[in-house]
Amino acid sequence: MLLTSDFDFTLPPELIASEPLSDRAASRMLVVHRDTGFIEHRGFRDLPSYLQPSDLVVLNDTRVVPARYFSNDGTKELLRINALSPTRWRCMVKPGRKLRLGNEIEIGSSIGTVKEILENGDRIIEFSQPVDEATHGHLALPPYMEREERTDDKERYQTVFAQHEGSIAAPTAGLHFTPELLQTLPHTFVTLHVGVGTFQPVKVERLDEHIMHSENYSLSEEAAAKINEAKRVVAVGTTATRVLESIANKHGAIIADSGDTNIFIHPPYSFKAVGALLTNFHLPKSTLLMLVSAFAGKELILRAYEEAIREHYRFYSYGDCMLLL
Repeated sequence: MLLTSDFDFTLPPELIASEPLSDRAASRMLVVHRDTGFIEHRGFRDLPSYLQPSDLVVLNDTRVVPARYFSNDGTKELLRINALSPTRWRCMVKPGRKLRLGNEIEIGSSIGTVKEILENGDRIIEFSQPVDEATHGHLALPPYMEREERTDDKERYQTVFAQHEGSIAAPTAGLHFTPELLQTLPHTFVTLHVGVGTFQPVKVERLDEHIMHSENYSLSEEAAAKINEAKRVVAVGTTATRVLESIANKHGAIIADSGDTNIFIHPPYSFKAVGALLTNFHLPKSTLLMLVSAFAGKELILRAYEEAIREHYRFYSYGDCMLLL
């Protein structure tokens, strides 16, 4: 039985990338060969040299929406998990003592009232009118960046191919791509809206006791056809991986599909759709680290992380990437 503590490592704080590179494609890329355990140090622009004409790159085209809101007086904060309607939101709140049942929050000219408190502490808030998101919405940058959003984050914390609105957080492996580089690669898109679970640590020690968050996904008929024609699928990020593996597990094949998935991929797991994976470096004891460990083996991944730390790679959302072949 694997434990959460089996996926721990120590990261020097100075390796956490809280600022993006000015050039998206300038990131470093650690290349890990699963069959031999060989590790190479390359740059992201070298990605095409590792791909074959019969490969297909699959990216998540979700678009990050402003999910963080503050009251007019600055004393209350909401993280919108889901817009149930234009005026009815499911939110995480702080401080909870100021947003009890019946309490109000003013955002611009909208007045929200706490209508329900769910078992996990989330609030259902009903607004008097739709909130002006363009004026009052903020990006929910990951807490480990330890800074507020800036104007340039609105463009930089978004992939260049983002299309379908719905994510709280960016599918960060896609942040490295430029339009020019993407045009040189055979590719298609899936959509998975990244939820609040991406910020939540695993709080149990036994992996089989962890309750995975659920996220909405879709895969078009056109994308499914391209995936089935490819000799190898190169998934960009854990979110694209979760879509493909969810569909393969559900239907026994890749077909057009949409719905919600709470798939929790961890060792041991047999991948049915994904043949190679491009991903960023993940937090200790996170479900994302467990997924990549299932793909390449826990010992090899932890050894690769040790080398990345030794070579001062940049970690997390705005950091460097690794290619698992």
